[in-house]
Amino acid sequence: MNIFVSGSLAYDRIMDFPGRFSDHILPDKIHILNVCFTVNGMSEKFGGTAGNIAYSLKLLEEKPHILATIGKDHHNYIRWLKELDLPLDGVSIIEEEFTAGAYITTDKADNQITGFNPGAMKHRSKYSFAGAAASDSIAMMSPGNLDDMKIYAREYKKLGIKCICDPGQSLTAWDAESLKEWISGSYMLITNDYELELIMKMTSMKKSDLISKTGSVITTLGEKGSIVADSTGETAIPAAKISTVVDPTGAGDAYRAGLIKGLCMGRSIADSAKLASVAAVYAVENYGTQEHIYTFDEFKQRYADNFGAF
Repeated sequence: MNIFVSGSLAYDRIMDFPGRFSDHILPDKIHILNVCFTVNGMSEKFGGTAGNIAYSLKLLEEKPHILATIGKDHHNYIRWLKELDLPLDGVSIIEEEFTAGAYITTDKADNQITGFNPGAMKHRSKYSFAGAAASDSIAMMSPGNLDDMKIYAREYKKLGIKCICDPGQSLTAWDAESLKEWISGSYMLITNDYELELIMKMTSMKKSDLISKTGSVITTLGEKGSIVADSTGETAIPAAKISTVVDPTGAGDAYRAGLIKGLCMGRSIADSAKLASVAAVYAVENYGTQEHIYTFDEFKQRYADNFGAF
């Protein structure tokens, strides 16, 4: 099965401030804010929506094509993708830009200040789908370059390739008509509950309207699981049992990887969402979005522990 995952490749640069931001920000001086937070150090993690989804798919014994851009500081990330033995034919290097990067500083009260540089993500990855067969292909369109998201959607629909809309944090960049066009004719829309409400507000559409425009709507609810909705009704999918909550960042991307794996296996969307629930908990139990490790046999056993025979 050809799996196309478009989105972003990014470095997450994480810093810890050994105090509280509020102790150093004067409310009556916000209009002239000028403050420096000296951190304990910095760790660099591999991230980005496409990279995260592809990583979990690799653990699930798939080899997706990553459709994304990366910058002149690509060396560590490219080396990592090669170690994972993932195809690089969809990764475009933009030599005049840095790789997209999130600079996240967290204080002792778990407050966060984040700066994000889109860098290479400002450019299209411009992948060619020549030779891709609709019967043997599936695509996930996750947040990344907006032009890629729009153009790839048109190409997938023209070729008859099942495509999944995953707008995520890109929603604020869309206008209502473009968002409607993007969703219409797709195989599925997947969001969290907040994003779904935002889409309905932006497009003036009800959930039933969205279902009529696409095959199914999946809504993730964090620790409460997810809901699969189509023209026949709704199915609640419970969250898989978790050993310990370490870091929920990246759980959504892992969920999407599990969902795609189920669909590649020919399972129903509801059954695929169960695989997604299991994939998500591995990310929650580890710090970072590409730090969890498991074998496919371990995954199948954990699935069985939660939902019965794999």
